[in-house]
Amino acid sequence: MDGLSIRRLAKKYRVARRTVRQALASAEPPSRKTPVRVAPKLDQFKPAIDEMLKQDLVAPRKQRHTAQRIFDRLIDEHRAEVSYSTVRQYVKARRVRIEYEAGKTSLEVFIPQEHAPGAEAEVDLSPLGWEHINLTGDYNWPRANHIKQGAQACGEHRNENHR
Repeated sequence: MDGLSIRRLAKKYRVARRTVRQALASAEPPSRKTPVRVAPKLDQFKPAIDEMLKQDLVAPRKQRHTAQRIFDRLIDEHRAEVSYSTVRQYVKARRVRIEYEAGKTSLEVFIPQEHAPGAEAEVDLSPLGWEHINLTGDYNWPRANHIKQGAQACGEHRNENHR
């Protein structure tokens, strides 16, 4: 980059040389590696938590266990020495799974959609309805000439109706 050495770039941008090498190798930063954490203290209490959550399947809504209540019961009944956040994370994951296994809910699926910024838009042309318009000026609709000719009238029509 501009004939500067890696050492000089690192000094200029106040980053490590390894960071400069990574940036030169790829414009995208490397994905973060999150370690898989285990909760060995919680392992012996997982069957008890699962049982509480299974009992909640038939309990009235207001009588179901919250993560806080499960945590309190673990401390009182089992003398557990675990953190609340560990119990909360486990309950959050297991509750969804147990409800799914019992047929109470379905697992949600998220499919990310990718749209190039500024590539396309939807426009409400009032009496004509929603139309898909390319921002390059091309109308992707069979009645494109009607839209081009009627767009001004459409605006006038809207103004008359909203007086």
